[in-house]
Amino acid sequence: QVQLVESGGGLVQPEGSLRLSCAASGSIFRVNEMGWYRQAPGKERELVATFSSGGQATYADSVKGRFTISRDNAKNTLYLQMNSLKPEDTAAYYCKLTSSIRTYWGQGTQVTVSS
Repeated sequence: QVQLVESGGGLVQPEGSLRLSCAASGSIFRVNEMGWYRQAPGKERELVATFSSGGQATYADSVKGRFTISRDNAKNTLYLQMNSLKPEDTAAYYCKLTSSIRTYWGQGTQVTVSS
């Protein structure tokens, strides 16, 4: 079983920054994808940024140049550095891990961008 625990969300003013963390624990075998998704009220969950199994990072067009995904393999932790935040970035942010067996989701962390 794999557990994903996100942290780092909160309330921030427009143009501010936040860094989200996702700590993974448990029996992690082949990882096909690990990344960040978000879901705003009344909208579907969408990709924010993700690493493929080959280590290639992919970003949603709406966050390119503002968000950076990174990871610390020694700590089994995934990060999302979010800069120049906009009100439209307000959402619950979820960590996702897809292995050869199944897909796991964290419980989510809320990011609210407002003045």
